[in-house]
Amino acid sequence: MTSILITGGTGLIGKHLCKLLKDKGYKVTVLSRNQVTKPTTFFWNIETDYIDTKAISEANYIIHLAGEGIADKPWTKERKQILINSRLKSTNLLFKKVKELNPNLKAFIAASGIGYYGATTSTKIYEENDVSGTDFLSEICRLWENASLQFKTINIRTVIFRTGIVLSNEGGAFQKISKPIKLGLGAALGSGKQYMPWIHIEDLCNMYVKAIENIELNGIYNAVAPEHITNNELTKSVARAIKRPLWTPNVPRFILKITFGKLAVILLEGSRVSSEKIVTTGFKFKYPTLTKALNNLLK
Repeated sequence: MTSILITGGTGLIGKHLCKLLKDKGYKVTVLSRNQVTKPTTFFWNIETDYIDTKAISEANYIIHLAGEGIADKPWTKERKQILINSRLKSTNLLFKKVKELNPNLKAFIAASGIGYYGATTSTKIYEENDVSGTDFLSEICRLWENASLQFKTINIRTVIFRTGIVLSNEGGAFQKISKPIKLGLGAALGSGKQYMPWIHIEDLCNMYVKAIENIELNGIYNAVAPEHITNNELTKSVARAIKRPLWTPNVPRFILKITFGKLAVILLEGSRVSSEKIVTTGFKFKYPTLTKALNNLLK
């Protein structure tokens, strides 16, 4: 049975992906920071450079999702370092142990983010071969991807998904967007003109499955739906779908900056991101439009 090792398996994406892979007949194991006695769970500690060797030596594929949540806490100097370390140290540890214990790993499949292109609102549609931005989000993604690309140096197929806003009714961004609207307190943010590249969680998880099953997938892909949506359009669409009114004025930029500090930039800025490269591999979106995604999430 093909064995897949997942980091970040208890997160929003990880839980959904674990279930999907198990349903497809794969053996799924996860790395956990908690020492638990389950045959499918292995312990690791990036601070002490430790991974249960069995987890690595038995894996046919590794899917690396682990990393502290970008939007979970304000970006203090200490928090920024935690965000970087959680990605770099974990990836470097996986690389070190794979090189030592499992050089015949079939593929390393990793997460990244569309933050690679920078938190900016422009007319450009970003593609995978575009250069990275110059802000903090770009730096995290650039360092993260460079760490993942180490696996190419030992001839292991490497796939990286630059992920947009993941829409799921099990938590995450969608619940944060829809909750104030349900309470009659919904409003677009800032100018509302910033784009919000998004993807339904089922489509994202299906991309990871495709990366396992199709050896032609190699390199970096944008994991976003083909439809480009602004914050205004997203807010209005959710309000329409749940039949709730919106506040007329948008939430002012200065309020968001006071509330969230430097973190506010991920709410106030955003450009379009292309999904064309993944489509050319034959991948078909189940939810290519926001209307279809909302009909599924809100049914």
